[in-house]
Amino acid sequence: MFERFTKDARAVVLGAVDHAERSHANAVTEEHLLLALLDREAGRASFALTALGLADCRDSVTQALAEARRRGGLSRADADALGDLGIDVSEIVSRVEEAHGVGALASGRKGKGRRSGHRPFTRDAKDVLTRSLRTAQAHRDRHLGDEHLLLALTTRPGVPAEILADHGVTYEALERVLYGAGEAKAG
Repeated sequence: MFERFTKDARAVVLGAVDHAERSHANAVTEEHLLLALLDREAGRASFALTALGLADCRDSVTQALAEARRRGGLSRADADALGDLGIDVSEIVSRVEEAHGVGALASGRKGKGRRSGHRPFTRDAKDVLTRSLRTAQAHRDRHLGDEHLLLALTTRPGVPAEILADHGVTYEALERVLYGAGEAKAG
């Protein structure tokens, strides 16, 4: 599958692995893919993120990801749905952190002694890779680029798509910037 990846897409995947290693995560997640996309300063995804104003919002995205980790990886939509059932997620987080320390619910982490080495991709991160391949095929693109990874992140429910949408980066907006007729397009 990786032979169809462009240089930029490969750099994003390797960047995601680096983010996972630096954060001592057990596996590479969608969050790591998003952070790696934000790190890039070249490529079609970078162009699209800049055009949509997200390039200047890295701190806001990082903070939103940290808040989601504190909630055990729950999106705000998930927390709101639980709230409708009478479950106050912020109260649960507060009580758990009171007993076990701040960040106790942060998902995907292992002890600080984690050695460097192979980090598998989570099922959700693998799904992003699969969706990006389908997106490239749907656009009749011969190679899978970083823009396809970004588009795929917006199609999955969850924290990365929610954060991107909060910053005006939706599938439709990306389609307009990347493939729109009569508008500025990434080349």
